Amino acid sequence: MENGNQKLKRTMTSRHITMMALGGAIGAGLFKGSSAAIDMAGPSVLIAYLIGGIILLFVMQGLAEMAVRNSEARTFRDLVQAVLGKYPAYFLDWIYWKMWVLNIAAESIVAAIFIQYWLPDYPIWILALSVSVLVTAVNLLSVKVFAETEYWLALIKITVIVVFIIAGLILLLVTFGNHTAVGFSNLTEHGGFFPNGSMGLISAMLVVIYSYGGTEIIGITLAETKNPEKVVPKAVRSTLVRIVTFYLVPFFIIVSLIPWNEVNGVPESPFVMVFKMVGIPGADHIMNAVVILAIISSMNSGLYGSSRVLYTQAVDGRVPKIFAYLSKRKVPVYAILMCTFALYIAVIFSLFAGSRTFDFLMGSLGYTVLFIWLIIAIAHLKSRKKQSEKTSTYAVKWFPYTTWIAIIALSAILIGIIFTTSIIVTGITLAIYLFITLTYVFKGRFQEN
Repeated sequence: MENGNQKLKRTMTSRHITMMALGGAIGAGLFKGSSAAIDMAGPSVLIAYLIGGIILLFVMQGLAEMAVRNSEARTFRDLVQAVLGKYPAYFLDWIYWKMWVLNIAAESIVAAIFIQYWLPDYPIWILALSVSVLVTAVNLLSVKVFAETEYWLALIKITVIVVFIIAGLILLLVTFGNHTAVGFSNLTEHGGFFPNGSMGLISAMLVVIYSYGGTEIIGITLAETKNPEKVVPKAVRSTLVRIVTFYLVPFFIIVSLIPWNEVNGVPESPFVMVFKMVGIPGADHIMNAVVILAIISSMNSGLYGSSRVLYTQAVDGRVPKIFAYLSKRKVPVYAILMCTFALYIAVIFSLFAGSRTFDFLMGSLGYTVLFIWLIIAIAHLKSRKKQSEKTSTYAVKWFPYTTWIAIIALSAILIGIIFTTSIIVTGITLAIYLFITLTYVFKGRFQEN
């Protein structure tokens, strides 16, 4: 093993981090969370995802600008601490770590549930354990192997989503054989476009924010990206266009093809339901395989992000130095193994909670993504004042209006979510945030360099 003070290796390129951001954001939140979002908002879920996409655009533009202005930054904390100070940076680091650790744990269970579609006689805990070992092994290899694996996993699911869009449009618009073109009547029937009113739309925003969460993982790749000042803005632009496209268009097809009140409560993903309608033998199995790959891809990105946060914390002396050690391949092995601990806890937890794990954790994870975006937006708003004299090759258009829109929108969503989310989920999330704050007050402050 080599000493952790040596730098991580810059081996990731634009295509790697673009696909990694897609891998983190196009996962269980899309393929499984879609059922919950549609159940809450009905066809108006399209508006929810459009609003979320616009907010994401403004937040990620700010992140890209800060990354370009601070080319020596390794993660979010370096970007935020230079602008907002130590506590917001500390808080952001740990809620981001908490988000991915809980997310990969929940998604290991979801992957196991979908694998049971083929192996119904195997218990969830065995299947979740198999997935966890696979993801751990990929991350323990070199960064280049991890990045290539994530690239191809993301590319496979994106390709199938494109096929899904084409097939869905054909089902909507073309009559063939025994199939009659469905049209768009399902958008307004069954209670109208807003069947659950504005509160349904607001409730769905928590799922939307959670679903888009993961895109900001670009901010964790800074230390391992070649020419981040050029690569990050390019990756942000291409990623945002693809994410909004891969969410809005598929959701439009789903709520147009299937009555919104028939989506929730069924064992398979809405994407599998649509592929069944195509009538091609084995289409549902193909889609189920893609859903599983999507979840493993998201877990892959999540383990990467959480381990790098823990690594940089160790380098700076905030956690035990053992997590700062790198292997000969420049991989923070102990940080990765620590983060995978959550995976194996989830395997044990699955013996009792089973499939409810994902639904329960999604609310808390949605809160966390929302706070991460808020902190990034606020940091960007103040970064111009702090670094006004520095020249930059990239700057956000229409600053500060876009950043203010993001902050106001996220604050409004937060207030709405508090009144529409389970008090248990809100309480647990608040307790976690208070714990993080207390660790800063009693310990973190004295460990700052």
